[in-house]
Amino acid sequence: MRILEMRKTLGIIVGLLFISLAQVDAQTTSPSTKKSLDKVVAVIGSSIILQSEIDMQYAQYLSQGNPDNPNVRCEILQGLISQKILGQQAIIDSIAVTEDDVDNEIDRRLRSSIARAGGQERLEQFLNRSLIQYKDEIRPDIKEMLIANKMQAKITENVAVTPLEVKRYFDAIPKDSLPFFNTEVEIGEVVVYPKMNKLEKEAFRDKAEALRLRVKGGEDFSTLARLYSQDPGSAAEGGDLGFMDRGSLVKEFAATAFKLKPGELSQVIETEFGFHVLQLIERRGEQVRVRHILIKTEPVQASLDRAKVHIDSVYNSVVKKAVDFGTAASLYSDNNDTKYNGGMMLNAENVQSRTTFIPTDKLDPAIFLTIDTMKAGSISQPVLFTAADGRQGYRFLLLKSKTGPHQANLDQDFPKIKEVAFEDKTNRTISEWFEKRRKITYIKIDSEFQTCPEISTWTTAQN
Repeated sequence: MRILEMRKTLGIIVGLLFISLAQVDAQTTSPSTKKSLDKVVAVIGSSIILQSEIDMQYAQYLSQGNPDNPNVRCEILQGLISQKILGQQAIIDSIAVTEDDVDNEIDRRLRSSIARAGGQERLEQFLNRSLIQYKDEIRPDIKEMLIANKMQAKITENVAVTPLEVKRYFDAIPKDSLPFFNTEVEIGEVVVYPKMNKLEKEAFRDKAEALRLRVKGGEDFSTLARLYSQDPGSAAEGGDLGFMDRGSLVKEFAATAFKLKPGELSQVIETEFGFHVLQLIERRGEQVRVRHILIKTEPVQASLDRAKVHIDSVYNSVVKKAVDFGTAASLYSDNNDTKYNGGMMLNAENVQSRTTFIPTDKLDPAIFLTIDTMKAGSISQPVLFTAADGRQGYRFLLLKSKTGPHQANLDQDFPKIKEVAFEDKTNRTISEWFEKRRKITYIKIDSEFQTCPEISTWTTAQN
């Protein structure tokens, strides 16, 4: 069984959720059309797969700008077969997901779709139905997908690789097939952001309060949010964040949001992002749907000067070895993404393995220019920088190590090889599990798909 193709297809199924307007129209046309769309193309145990399910996901594949490719239909069907088998085993194993899990996934996907469509109204026009109606329609599919994912996670939950297994995996790779790695570095950072006092923040709080009073005076919250909110993720939606649970919100924001009644306006509150005015739209169990206006605080020169004095003091302590770099980062750095890792940056393209080795061609250009001429073990001077979220601050960097271009070997690349060996073992575990289920599951495939190479692996002699 080509499990790598199967895993790729499962990824396609996860991604192909939102359908195009043309497909929605097709599903709401005449009964004869619907009958054609609902042709049964596969029977998997007690479940069936309809032609309309494949057409729906293929329409979304095309709507993303991909070229017409009949083989994709085969991959979609393969993914649906996998999902059905996983779902059936999940019932036997009493694996389930909560309604909150389903709600959160639907809301997450809809927020993304609303952003891509340019607003809720445009998305509803595109779908030719309200989001409430659409959420009800896609709910069974999302639930089935989440259950299948949870079942697959259970299958592989005990997979691990030992150092000996990593070595055996590496030794089995033909020498002329070993990958070549570019220059990689390990970089640590200590970051200090300016902290303003109450007086310096007052102007920003006053701006938020003025907007709150305008809403209280009868002006439309959504309009003011579109005009003045500095939250790039929600301003275009009139400040609407969609349904969120407590864990998705910063502490101060969540505490206020969950106290409000529908339609109620909050006082101005402060979070790490700035000052907010909130209005509750709806509460559903442990989820709230709120809109907000954000006014960001911009550092004044006096706060920047204080931050510079502070980071210079930390820098001097590290250089004089009064405190080691990792301790300084954990005690004084304001970047929560690195401070709990001794200040070390993680490879953003390989977060799962938590590797600190970063290819130089993947570095932020400003960081690369700083460390390019540094020697391993050296520390840069503190400099002013602008973070990805737009905040200004000061930082200094540690170049912990620098590895030149080389062919893969166990001494230098054990973490990367271990990750690949783990993925290989995971794939084999899933493949073996599916092979066992294939032999005991009734599978019947429509003749139209019998020629698909991906599908031939599913059929058995008794089918």
